Amino acid sequence: MSGVPGALRRYRIMAYIVGVFLLVLVCVGIPLQYGAGKPAVVQIVGPIHGFLYIVYLLSAVDLARRARLTLLQLALMVGAGFIPLLAFFIEHWVTRQVTAELAAAGPPPT
Repeated sequence: MSGVPGALRRYRIMAYIVGVFLLVLVCVGIPLQYGAGKPAVVQIVGPIHGFLYIVYLLSAVDLARRARLTLLQLALMVGAGFIPLLAFFIEHWVTRQVTAELAAAGPPPT
């Protein structure tokens, strides 16, 4: 499982970043845009979230390939960037699974 710890670290960082930006977009930006007529947050955070989501997708695919995750697991990781708060739960679940698999595989060969 070469490169899995690094791929997992990159995935976790991107999951948190994308999750936070999505929360800001949904909980702050959308209410301001439609409730107060102030679209500034959505206009700024929306494109940033979109770009970071692409980076998140790349890190999720990289981790799924390296850790040999199933297509269902990858689909859950992809969907986590669309639903607020889900990114944090899926990140925790994937981290627990991959860490357990790494521990079961034993130390890397020297």
